[in-house]
Amino acid sequence: MDRETGVYQNLVKKESWRTVLTLAYQSLGVVYGDLSTSPLYVYKSTFAEDIKHSETNEEIFGALSFIFWTLTLVPLLKYVFIVLRADDNGEGGTFALYSLLCRHARVNSLPNGQLADEELSEYKKDVSSLGPKSSFGSKLKSTLESYRVLQRFLLVLTLIGTCMVIGDGVLTPALSVFSAVSGLELSTAKEHHNAIGLYNIFHWNPHVYQALSPCYMYKFVKKTQKGGWMSLGGILLCITGSEAMFADLGHFSQLSIKIAFTSLVYPSLILAYMGQAAYLSQHHVLDNDYRIGFYVSVPEKLRWPVLVIAILAAVVGSQAIITGTFSIIKQCSALGCFPRVKIVHTSSKIHGQIYIPEINWILMILCLAVTIGFRDTKRMGNASGLAVITVMLVTTCLMSLVIVLCWQKSVFFAICFVFFFGTIEALYFSASLIKFLEGAWVPIALAFIFLIVMCVWHYGTLKKYEFDLQNKVSINWLLSLGPSLGIVRVRGIGLIHTELVSGIPAIFSHFVTNLPAFHQVLVFLCIKSVPVPHVRPEERFLVGHIGPRQYRIYRCIVRYGYRDVHKDDMEFEKDLVCSIAEFIRSGSVGINGANEDPYKDDDKMTVVGTCSSHTEGIQMSEDDVIVNIDSPGTSELREIQSPTVIKPKKRVRFVVPESPKIDREAMKELQELMEAREAGIAYILGHSYVKAKQGSSALKKLVINYGYEFLRRNTRVPSYALSVPHASTLEVGMIYHV
Repeated sequence: MDRETGVYQNLVKKESWRTVLTLAYQSLGVVYGDLSTSPLYVYKSTFAEDIKHSETNEEIFGALSFIFWTLTLVPLLKYVFIVLRADDNGEGGTFALYSLLCRHARVNSLPNGQLADEELSEYKKDVSSLGPKSSFGSKLKSTLESYRVLQRFLLVLTLIGTCMVIGDGVLTPALSVFSAVSGLELSTAKEHHNAIGLYNIFHWNPHVYQALSPCYMYKFVKKTQKGGWMSLGGILLCITGSEAMFADLGHFSQLSIKIAFTSLVYPSLILAYMGQAAYLSQHHVLDNDYRIGFYVSVPEKLRWPVLVIAILAAVVGSQAIITGTFSIIKQCSALGCFPRVKIVHTSSKIHGQIYIPEINWILMILCLAVTIGFRDTKRMGNASGLAVITVMLVTTCLMSLVIVLCWQKSVFFAICFVFFFGTIEALYFSASLIKFLEGAWVPIALAFIFLIVMCVWHYGTLKKYEFDLQNKVSINWLLSLGPSLGIVRVRGIGLIHTELVSGIPAIFSHFVTNLPAFHQVLVFLCIKSVPVPHVRPEERFLVGHIGPRQYRIYRCIVRYGYRDVHKDDMEFEKDLVCSIAEFIRSGSVGINGANEDPYKDDDKMTVVGTCSSHTEGIQMSEDDVIVNIDSPGTSELREIQSPTVIKPKKRVRFVVPESPKIDREAMKELQELMEAREAGIAYILGHSYVKAKQGSSALKKLVINYGYEFLRRNTRVPSYALSVPHASTLEVGMIYHV
């Protein structure tokens, strides 16, 4: 099965009602698993120690009023009706917003961007439909593009939100499972009357609906004062998992998530919290041992089944945030902001189903450490609440820029959005931050560690690329060697992997200086990520000549989106050679045609698709043929007669369409490419050691010589280096003084 084809079939979801309802049903476990487990611990965390209990119900009704309006304003109004619309071609999350901003303003930190990337279908899909830009939007765009410090601040802000999502991936499983299992201590408790759901409302306190009035929030704050303000950190937990609606958008669709939340999740959560409040309003005075929690309102006969369901729901909710963590780390790694990790695609049809072994083990170890270290839901709740609200604040800030730069709305709407939702989230943030010593320090510590790792890796990657850019060899140097290039040309195709999108990498001159020979067909291959979720197969490759076509030297740039699946080596080789052959067949030398100056350093490229995307172009096939590798003609001088060995060999064929006319020179070039492919492909990889140059500051030496070098040695090599056959690989080592 062509995994890439499956990916793009999955992208175009037919918006039939059957499909939408199926996706809505599936989202109940994946998207809303975390949000739906919040009733297990919200009331317990809210009334832990901050509020002194009284004989009235004002505290309980006030907490319910806060919960109702928080669920209504943040998940429902902000995310479902506003933020979900800011998708990046169907993808969501913090990096999706950053990707949108990078495409509407040149704030991308990746140095290998090209103008050709802006011609991608996914890149300009949401740009073409925009109206005229506002004056403020134009000024904001030019300001962001002019000041490097603002671009770095925007990237750091995005990374902070990303790190808090990772921290939430550690805390949510610990809190959810611990809260569910803690119900075991209540399983033997005796209660006279219990009920759940709607029965709690009608049986214990039918007037609990009055608490939905915002007046009770005022009464709550007025009566409890500082204690009530501090208890907002517990109420905040009712919206944990709201960010998952946006982060997991790529797995479903906007309409399916909206239907699931508005029709089922939102009313179910409101009734669950109202039912608990109704029960507590009648029992907080009667019980001598005052207990606040989910299980006290469950009938004794149903307590064990409910406990099992709660544990399973907690596991599902934990898996949802863990999956979201995998997705966002993949995005960071693709955009050069996280060390390379092993990414396993667990489905050949659904692109979002991935698994990262290293991150999974790290999350497990940290989750166990948090559970053993805290051992109570109060401090876990404080930690989780701060992580959740920080991500929401980052989303609010990025959304304000999206409203102005991407949606081209008035700055008035952006200010209203930031002021309204930012005020609510800032209130909860302050209530969470005040509990820094009571567990809230954990997400800050985790985020700080991950942020340092991301910044060090990103800084080292940029410096390494800048060294390549500053020390690249001019094409004139290569062409000045003459048609023969002054070196030996051997059979086969030589693939030189490089990060550069133009020019000759210094590592190649280092190679030629020590070994003056390379292959009859030479390809400078650059595999890079672009700030879009997916690149269509027909736009995957950029191919161009380096120098005159008789030199048989090509540059090939392979573009992947941050959610794309990378093919294995055999499929990739086939697509690569086939794309070069299609480039030769089409007769495209560059955008400016055959009169382009071959000595120009920034050579022009032509967009060529993969083999699977060619409907009328060249296709490549391989047949098994029996070759006698010890036939009399293979060696003229033979002292010892060895037995004949029969071995199957791959024969490469280009299927050339009959309709287009191909000139003699192009046919000769195709024939030579076919012969070189049949002879084999050699991979020339750079193995660089990065060190800070003399005169650098102590901080730079610490970051480059120790931090970046430690990460480079202890993380994965690039994906293409893992897939290439080792017998055909040649590594060239160099020391980069950055």
